[in-house]
Amino acid sequence: MAPVPGYAGKFLSVDLSSGRISEESPDEATLRKYLGGTGFGSKVLYEEVPPGVAWSDPENRLVMATGPLAGTSVCGSGTFSVVTKGPITNGATSTQANGFFGAYLKFSGFDGIIVQGRAERWQYLFVHDGAAELRDASALVGKDTWEIEDLIKAELGAKEAELSVFGIGPAGENLVRFAAIVGDKGHAAAHNGVGAVMGFKRLKAVAVARGKGRIPVADSKRLGELARDLMEKMRTEKAWSVRYYTGTLEGVRRYEKSGALPIKNYTTNTWAISPDDLNKFGSEYIRDHFQAKRHTCWACPTHHCHILRIPDGPYAGFVGEEPEYECFAAWGPLIGNSDVAASIVLSNEVDRLGFDTNEAGFLISMVVECYEKGLLTRKDTDGLEMTWGNVPAVRAMLRKIAYREGFGDVLAEGVMRAAQAIGGEALNIGVHTMKGIVPRGHDHRTLWFHMFDTCVSDTSTVESGTKADPKMFGIPPLSSNFAGEEIARIVAAVRGIMPFEDSLGVCRFTTDSRMQRLAEFMQAATGWDYTPEEGNASGRKFANLLRAFNVRHGHHPGLDNPSPRYGSTPVDGPGAGKSIAPEWEKMLDIYYRDMGWDRLSGRPLPETLRSLGLEHVARDLWP
Repeated sequence: MAPVPGYAGKFLSVDLSSGRISEESPDEATLRKYLGGTGFGSKVLYEEVPPGVAWSDPENRLVMATGPLAGTSVCGSGTFSVVTKGPITNGATSTQANGFFGAYLKFSGFDGIIVQGRAERWQYLFVHDGAAELRDASALVGKDTWEIEDLIKAELGAKEAELSVFGIGPAGENLVRFAAIVGDKGHAAAHNGVGAVMGFKRLKAVAVARGKGRIPVADSKRLGELARDLMEKMRTEKAWSVRYYTGTLEGVRRYEKSGALPIKNYTTNTWAISPDDLNKFGSEYIRDHFQAKRHTCWACPTHHCHILRIPDGPYAGFVGEEPEYECFAAWGPLIGNSDVAASIVLSNEVDRLGFDTNEAGFLISMVVECYEKGLLTRKDTDGLEMTWGNVPAVRAMLRKIAYREGFGDVLAEGVMRAAQAIGGEALNIGVHTMKGIVPRGHDHRTLWFHMFDTCVSDTSTVESGTKADPKMFGIPPLSSNFAGEEIARIVAAVRGIMPFEDSLGVCRFTTDSRMQRLAEFMQAATGWDYTPEEGNASGRKFANLLRAFNVRHGHHPGLDNPSPRYGSTPVDGPGAGKSIAPEWEKMLDIYYRDMGWDRLSGRPLPETLRSLGLEHVARDLWP
């Protein structure tokens, strides 16, 4: 049977316990229902990981899947999703990474990989030419995420562009709860400890050859026209052909003005930094001073990603990936550091060790505040003076965490559990949701949309985002960052858009969550009579499926809340005195009502599930 246009037509199934590798070929109806990426991963997770299976259980699944647009001419189509049960929330996660992996996987003949079991010894998976094999990874143990990429390419005799490698560093090997899966030297699937799941399974890396296969599409001419039109719009709208196209790079200066920059563990919204040092966090200085060299993703013409070289100062000669905004936020204002070069070094240290930069940043900032307030002493921190901006101490502590050495073993459990271990006032200091995840790199107390979205999310990170246009659902745009009831309605209304987009194998920076555009791409790639409405319904299906999974695994509405510090009231800056707390319960009432969920239990209602084609889930939740 010929593959469905837009698909390679096969998924790899890898059982590490037995070493058995097999193939699955979903039919067209299944592909249209679950698409790929987050959608297909949510199907596997719900159906194959029943209640009672822990994240650190051989029966947990780790799904690495791309979608019908991956590997096509659509700009940024090398993206893939990782879906699993994660150790931070003990619930579902869906997190994405860009680079080349998604495209190369399709060229090698597969739409995704489903991993189960646990190997007796460390291995890595090599995918190539329509086949796959498990290879010994004993020589890779202890190596960081950049080193394993070089070593695997050397072992396989592959040149730089011939292989995409995603794997784990020491943090994943040592089951740090916020370990990430990092690859292509600078790209990460980072949320909810997906790297720890990979580490538990003793899977050090997945290497995928570029391959010679091509993805058949229904209308290559039309898809090419749409792709070229997208590139032209992006060049015009975002100046992609200009050297200083920033991606997220201007975030530090932008959010510093608006009060949304996370500073010293949310203790203030005002960063004590000189104008000159602040400007060094801007694109012009970074791209020129650090000798930026382009390091793009698959089919992407942008000046977004770069390799940097530090030419002077204490870090002279250091070479690493240009950090995204959230990395600069974590290793700059969040830890009280105003040296941009030090932020670059710390960001790359985190990538190489294999951490989620958001969790690591909020963790270190909590430790520093605890140290400052006397809740921790040098004896507790293994002699390290954990003060604001002490970069050498931060760097040393990150390595302790990665190897679970000394106090690092406590911190390796993540912000929420580390706060519980420290005890006392630390319980009111940690920034996290009650599910256990930390926010992305902003001060959400001035961005209520993001705080609410993060707390109610079932993917372990933001699930709605602000790129989605509420006008598509007859809802006016948000009138204010502090309009609680409007925010609840919009978050519920646009809930399907990001899960849909994350199922297609494309980068959000290129497609901008524009549903009409995504539907046209789907029509050209698959030949289906696809509409924005079907895309939205699919995304809502996946969101409800992940919610159902979480409810069955012990989540309840009480977890849809911020920690005391996360939900606190800013004492200064543009958001001073504005508190979300009085509005929170009303916002949850509106959100649950509009999502079609039971307010007391958090379960999607039977009629909600049936309307999305999830009758089997309705029977599970409402027997």
